[in-house]
Amino acid sequence: MKEIILKGIPASSGVTEGPAFILDKQDFIIPPRAVMEKEVPIEIARFEEALIRTREEILEIQKRISTQMTKQQVKIFDAHLLVLEDQMLIDEVILRIRNEQLSAEYIFSEVLRKYIKMFSAIEDEYLRERVGDINDVGRRILKNLMDESKLHELENLTEDLIIVSHDLSPSDTASMYNKNIKAFVTDVGGRTSHTAIMAKSLGVPAVVGLKDATLQIQNQDYLIVDGRSGLIIIHPTEETKISYRNLQNQIIRFQGQFEEIKDLPAETKDGKSMVLSANIELPEEIPSILNQKADGIGLFRSEYFYMNRIDLPSEGEQFNVYRKVVEAVAPNKVTIRTLDLGGDKFISSLEIPRDMHPFLGWRAIRFCLARPDIFKVQLRAILRASVFGKIKLMYPMITGSSDFQQANNILKEVKTSLRDEGIPFDESLSVGAMIEVPSAAITADMLAKQADFFSIGTNDLIQYTLAVDRLNEQADCVYEPGHPAILRLIKQTVEAAHKENIPVSLCGEMSSDPVLALILLGLDLDELSMSSGSILQIKKLIRSVHFKDAQKLAGEVLRLSTGEEVEELSRRRLLELAPEILNEEGEK
Repeated sequence: MKEIILKGIPASSGVTEGPAFILDKQDFIIPPRAVMEKEVPIEIARFEEALIRTREEILEIQKRISTQMTKQQVKIFDAHLLVLEDQMLIDEVILRIRNEQLSAEYIFSEVLRKYIKMFSAIEDEYLRERVGDINDVGRRILKNLMDESKLHELENLTEDLIIVSHDLSPSDTASMYNKNIKAFVTDVGGRTSHTAIMAKSLGVPAVVGLKDATLQIQNQDYLIVDGRSGLIIIHPTEETKISYRNLQNQIIRFQGQFEEIKDLPAETKDGKSMVLSANIELPEEIPSILNQKADGIGLFRSEYFYMNRIDLPSEGEQFNVYRKVVEAVAPNKVTIRTLDLGGDKFISSLEIPRDMHPFLGWRAIRFCLARPDIFKVQLRAILRASVFGKIKLMYPMITGSSDFQQANNILKEVKTSLRDEGIPFDESLSVGAMIEVPSAAITADMLAKQADFFSIGTNDLIQYTLAVDRLNEQADCVYEPGHPAILRLIKQTVEAAHKENIPVSLCGEMSSDPVLALILLGLDLDELSMSSGSILQIKKLIRSVHFKDAQKLAGEVLRLSTGEEVEELSRRRLLELAPEILNEEGEK
């Protein structure tokens, strides 16, 4: 077959090859197909058979997971079975097949769309949530009607596969940890989407924003994924395969040069030290963090613990997870970000309105302040775990002093409650603010008088400052981490923190990019936190340069007018100061 090359957005570097696994989250595209009158009974029989097969599948899944989940979690499939027994839906499909003489799959897809639209318009939040049940069962029925194999169960993944999907939700990617995933390929998304972040955590390549990859790639198509250049090659020729295998070997050799400095400190040639920490989503990432000799965890995204379940995690469950993580990395610290729900991360068990602009709505600390019942459970678990190691606590999406003070008032209530119960916790627990909203950066001098530390979340800071949705592939060209406005906000935040003698870290994707990390070093940050796979390369960078040279570069780029100019100057300077940090093609 002819070799096809698709161009997308490079989201996680690396090169791999293997068969495609279509994780189809889109609606089935079903054109109308007319049938003869004598074929109508056959179409009705096909529809009824599809209902029976779907029921058998759901019962089998329910039986299989009954030993692994609670009764409440297993009961979620009861709702799916009820959809299959909805006589009104079944009768409408059969009647329309008879009257319109069109294929069963087309008629059913039309009726399904009607039901989904009807339920979506219902004011009752609980009933609106049933749309998911109807959609899931509907897709299974369509799969059986069309003899399609696009609807797969993630728990059945056993082969080494390249995941291809229209999009991947945080709950999707969280459930893929410890699966045999070689790469991610999606139609939508940007460089800092959840897909890109999880790919870096897994240490696999990812290309996003391909627009129509799911239409051009079929199940089991052989692919090459080039996460450095954002290329997908479908049906690669033998010549192309050999070329990329040679490139893979070069990348392995390139990365191997960093192993020798694994046990050495991140310190510049003139003695400036930097803390290099890891970002994690799941406790399963701990072995990788320990292997890379990270200086602890600079960002523990706790909301992933709430996903892929129909209930909320209890205090005891959360305590056990936090304790496990803290003890695993001791004596190094663990910085836990409190629940950052909203934006692209939703939990079905909570009644959260779907905003038209979710990143600007009811999310993160706003949600926690509005739902102190949920917030207090998490705070209790974190405080209880703090006696088993060094924990730092930070609040996400702080917009100013008022947010921070309100959150701290709730924390004080929780501490008082624990003291009254005689439950120990670290009385000197450090509490920090995430600087990821322009208003927080601009008022950093005020916040620095209240917080014990700052953590700059550049993924959102860039999004909010430049008015660009970081998940939108159409806007990727204007998502500029090196934009002078971003660098000035970082500089202002660092200066405000140091004036009050509090440390400041940076935990966005900027920290793992050596071209930008050289500037961040010059801006005098105390800590960089990143995916564990990037730590050794950034450590090598820090050990290869003088702090005074990084400071000089930071001063120069702050006078430039565009992000493109900033990155170009920094790349040139990096090639002069430490050419070994970039590979032979200048790729990061």
